[in-house]
Formats: sequence, C-alpha cells, structure tokens
Amino acid sequence: MLAQNLLLLFYRRSWNMYRILKIIKESYLQAFQQLLGNKLRSFLSLLGITIGIFCIISVQSAVDSLADNIKKSFEKLGNDVIYVDRQPWTENPDESYFKYIKRPKMSYEDFKAVSEKSKLAEMSSFSLFIGGKTVKYLSNSIERAFVFGASAQYAEMYKMQFDEGRFFSNEESKKGVDKCIIGNSIAAELFPNVDPVGKDIKVLGRKLNIIGVIEKSGKDLVNPLNYDKCVIISFNLARKMVNTKSNGPFGTSLAIKAKNGVTLDQLSDEVTGIIRNSRGLRPMDSNNFAVNELSSLTTILNSFFDVLNLAGFVIGLFAILVGMFSVANIMFVSVKERTSIIGIKKAIGARQWIILLEFLIEAIVLCLIGGLIGLILVYSTMKILTSVLEFEMFLSFNNMLIGVGLSVVIGILAGLLPAWQAARMDPVVAMRG
Repeated sequence: MLAQNLLLLFYRRSWNMYRILKIIKESYLQAFQQLLGNKLRSFLSLLGITIGIFCIISVQSAVDSLADNIKKSFEKLGNDVIYVDRQPWTENPDESYFKYIKRPKMSYEDFKAVSEKSKLAEMSSFSLFIGGKTVKYLSNSIERAFVFGASAQYAEMYKMQFDEGRFFSNEESKKGVDKCIIGNSIAAELFPNVDPVGKDIKVLGRKLNIIGVIEKSGKDLVNPLNYDKCVIISFNLARKMVNTKSNGPFGTSLAIKAKNGVTLDQLSDEVTGIIRNSRGLRPMDSNNFAVNELSSLTTILNSFFDVLNLAGFVIGLFAILVGMFSVANIMFVSVKERTSIIGIKKAIGARQWIILLEFLIEAIVLCLIGGLIGLILVYSTMKILTSVLEFEMFLSFNNMLIGVGLSVVIGILAGLLPAWQAARMDPVVAMRG
C-alpha cells in the first residue's frame, strides 16, 4: 500500500513537471511567433528593454573595469604598507594646503629612526623627489626626466622589475656612488641601438653610470609607479647633488612595510610613537605628520564609483520603463488575439495558474531576448573600448547575471496584468470571442 502511494505521488509530481515544461515550451514558441508575426512592433517594444539593459550594464561594467584597473595599480604600492606624509590622503589638498604647508617634510632622520627602532616593520624606504631635469648622453638629451633619490630598500619595497641590470647594493647606497637606474623610455630614446648598462649620462652636471634599466610600465589607467621616464639615484648621492635640507621644491616619501601577522593599525601606532619621539613632540602636542593607508583611497574611490553606478541605473531605468510598457502592450494584444483559444483551454480543464504561467513566461522570454541583445551590445562595446583605450574593459559574469535577472523581473512586471486578465476570463464568453 505504501509503495502504491509513493508511486502515485511520484507519478503526479512527474506529470505536473511535464505540464510545466510543456507550458514553458509553448510559451517560448508563442513569444517567437509574436516577434516574427509583428516584426516592427516587436522591434520597437524590445528596443526599450535593450537600451535600458545596455545603459545599466555598460555603466556597471565600465565602473567595474575602472575600479579593477585602479585597484590593481594601487596593489603595486602594497596593501601591507603605510605611508607617512605631511597630510592625510583623505583631505582635499587644494582646500587643506595652507593647513599643512607649515608642517616639516618627512626627513631622512625620520626614516633612520623608524628603521632603527621599529620592531613591527619588515622594511622601510625613503625617497626624495628632485623633479624634472635634463638628461644627456653625448649629443642626445631628454627634457623633464623625473629624477629622485631612493634608499637601498626601495626596489624590494615596490617589487621593481628590471629589463637589464639591477638596483643599488647596500654598499653603493651607503657611499652614494655615481650610479643610476633609468626608465624604459629614457633607455629607448637615448640608447636606441645600444645596451645602456655601463654607459654614462649627465644629470645636474654630474656624470652617472647606468647600472639598470627598469621594465616598461603597464597600460594602467592610474599608474602611481610609472618609471618609464625617470632616473633613480641613491639618496646619499642625491644629498651630494642638491640641498635636501632646504625649503626647496623637493618632495619626500616614507613607506613602511609591516611584518607578517602585524596589522597596519599596530604598525601605525608604533611608527607614530617613534616619529613623535624623533621630532621631540610633547605629549600634548598634535602630530605634525599623517599616517596613510591605501584603504583610505579605495574607500573614496568606492564612493565615487557608487555614484556612477547609480547614475547609470537611473538613466537605464527610464528606458526600461518605456520597454516594459511596450512589452505589456504586446501581451495585451496577444491576449486579445488568443481570447477564443484561452476559452477553449479553460473549457477543457486548464486551470487559472496554467494560463497565468503561460503568458508570464511569454513576457519573460520577450524581455530576455531584449536583455540578451543589450548584453551583446555591452560586450561588443567593452571590446572596442579595450582596443582604443589600451587597458582592459570587461563584461563580468556577475553583470551578465544582473542583466538577465533584470530582464526576468521586467518580464514578470510587464506580463503580470495581461496574464491575470487572461487567467480570469470566463470560458464561455472567451470562446465567443
């Protein structure tokens, strides 16, 4: 008896599943019949869905691509590194310039204090930005090459890659020898057919021997470490070439990398104490420096990207609303054209939910077609932009799912009233047409 009941239950569920699949198939075919039978009307109706999905998903994809590109650029700076500067990165430099201009720059003494006293830092680096200078080799020269001095740990801190040669050794950095590292663009312009390593160039009237050529920078939208047109010298050599203690236009940067297992908050607290002590600040004195993390920049960027996404959604929403009413209009016409068929179906036992489901699925299929066309246009646009802008723009799987999901929701909303109207028809009245 139990076996018979289970078998009967299985049969009923299988039969219901078969009916649902059959309804889906018929609705799918009906949707295509509507498209093929009324091409112009269907095209104009689905155009709103296509444009709406295109607007929303293209903006979302563009923002995701930009965010991914920028975040990858920032990753080169290190997620386990803090940066000590005059002012916090979270404030607008134009508005707070005079607030922080009186603060002392980060100094080599600050760097030495952190290097010698920090127990939570794996390494630290210091750099002095001298600015744009002329670089000469024989009769060739390059204007406004970016020159800066760096401590011995700089290359390891920023994972610098070389096409040829190497970075300074600790001994070379300590002695401030007349050696330098050049960027890829400088190497290509000054030494088009010659190996630059071992050659001498002139910078600020001083002859420097080239010991390395940095790998060409990528095509990132934001490239915080673009070395293509730079000349790097050791910091101790920079101190011989310019007056680093003057109030001249020299920027400085102090970066500290945390040891494994050490949080940035822990490292920040320790470094803050070390620098305060090094600068002789009293307990009640405010900090005359700021400790920054990359997370503060990504938070600002995320807020900006959220605004862009919202703008794209609002723009696309108007197009989607137009498309949704157009699809609803198609469905009302479809219900009217098939009134007698609906009456026959109900007369031979079709339930309301079957009629309802049939028209809902038809509306969803119509919207999915419009949505898929929109996604194809987004994909094509991203490919074109990638080739033009020279950095990757992509349509992610998540955005594809959002596009498909929106199409389904629009289909449900557009088809609900027509489907409900069809489901509630009186079979006798419907068969009369």
